[in-house]
Amino acid sequence: MSPPGPNGEAAVGSDGPRQKGRATPDTLKVGCIAFVIKDGQPRRAEILSVRETKSGRQFYCNFDNFNKRLDEWVSVIRIDFDQEVEWPSPEKDKQKEGKAKKAPVIPKKQPSKKAQKKVGKREQSVVSEGQTPHPWTDFVESQPQLKTPAQTDDAEDKANASLEVGGTPGVGPDEMELDEDETPAGLAKKEHEASFSREEEIEKLRTSGSMTQNPAEISRIRNISKTEFGRFVLFPWYFSPYPEVFSQEDCMFICEFCLSYYGDLKSFSRHRQKCTLQHPPGNEIYRDDFVSFFEIDGRRQRTWCRNLCLLSKMFLDHKTLYYDVDPFLFYVMTTRDERGCHLIGYFSKEKESTDGYNVACILTLPQYQRKGYGRLLIQFSYELSKIEGKLGSPEKPLSDLGLLSYRQYWSENIIELLLGFSERDEKCTIEGIAAQLAMTTQDVEHTLQVLKMQVYHKGEHKIVVPEKLIQQREKAKLKQKRLIDPERIQWKPPVFTASSRTWGW
Repeated sequence: MSPPGPNGEAAVGSDGPRQKGRATPDTLKVGCIAFVIKDGQPRRAEILSVRETKSGRQFYCNFDNFNKRLDEWVSVIRIDFDQEVEWPSPEKDKQKEGKAKKAPVIPKKQPSKKAQKKVGKREQSVVSEGQTPHPWTDFVESQPQLKTPAQTDDAEDKANASLEVGGTPGVGPDEMELDEDETPAGLAKKEHEASFSREEEIEKLRTSGSMTQNPAEISRIRNISKTEFGRFVLFPWYFSPYPEVFSQEDCMFICEFCLSYYGDLKSFSRHRQKCTLQHPPGNEIYRDDFVSFFEIDGRRQRTWCRNLCLLSKMFLDHKTLYYDVDPFLFYVMTTRDERGCHLIGYFSKEKESTDGYNVACILTLPQYQRKGYGRLLIQFSYELSKIEGKLGSPEKPLSDLGLLSYRQYWSENIIELLLGFSERDEKCTIEGIAAQLAMTTQDVEHTLQVLKMQVYHKGEHKIVVPEKLIQQREKAKLKQKRLIDPERIQWKPPVFTASSRTWGW
């Protein structure tokens, strides 16, 4: 059997032998498995799409045992035609389609009216519990086998989190007339117990890379091969709905100040000679010796904010792109030099969130990742929540890298606060921790559960900080981390009219 593929499943062709033979650039087609040069050596890859560009024919390759974001368009010269190609099996594909169409219909036994009332009561209790945002249990329950959007971590980050699932509500004596396994909640619980394996989940976190809310988006082919953004050359990770004509270009050029995009160097050079913008088109609300933050209203700067969304979609797989940016504020972080303010990352925020979210979408551009900028973005969002006097939480589901960043931020700040209480010999509550950190009680509680810091001892709940976490905290103190200085924030919560908070279709 072939090794597992990049999405945690067996590689194409593992269900049986496939026909092999020599191929040419003209005969190689979608569904073939060929050897493609990657990192200087040939690797097995499936051809997912073929396109014609100005520089010639290109093939979109999905490499075995590589994260989905590492799929790429390759030219003919990178394909090893000296080795045999595995051809797709059309007959088996047709059989699979036929089986899918002839799925058996399982008849359902109609319960009595009394039983139906009990079912309704049970479902209501489960739904009301699920309406509370629980980031850690949502992370577990959003795995593919539970038929909800996949939520995964990057292969390089070696996720190793302790995942816990909350229990089902208790059943009263008068509710035992209905078999628990016949209820939707019982079936879901039974399916979860039968299929959940911590080792399998961690392997999926290691190898998978899709967090899309729409399952159809998982198969979307990345349409932009390369992008020049300022002095950086970026290689997009995911599909972004730029105009179709740009998919035929070998490189797309984006102005790092106004975010306008061009398909050829001549047009882009003419634009740069005329573009006078040197910073994001909004109010600067924070500045220190290292970074600046700008607040931008999506209603007033629609074109700029839409271009920002298109840019960020190339590196976010789990977000659905909306072209109407009116109900959002964008907080953009930049670094300054003599040429202007260069975009590092941003987070967007609803002007009025019914769920109390303080972040709708957050991204650090790839060239600035792993340098501490993501932490600054997260801290700034919570500093704004403190000024507003509200408890904030990011919109779920989080992206794979976003989840890692938030998990680390929550853990570090909660441990720091708890050790301060311990040194002063003071007692604390989950509500008190949430109020001081401007975090929701759900985020605090589930962070404590994941770190296994909640215990029940002598009739009362206690929070215990393991020695290992204390040692990690001491090591982290030795590293000089940049922080947001709350005293430098010049911002008041904006007040909007009803029309400016709604969609502007």
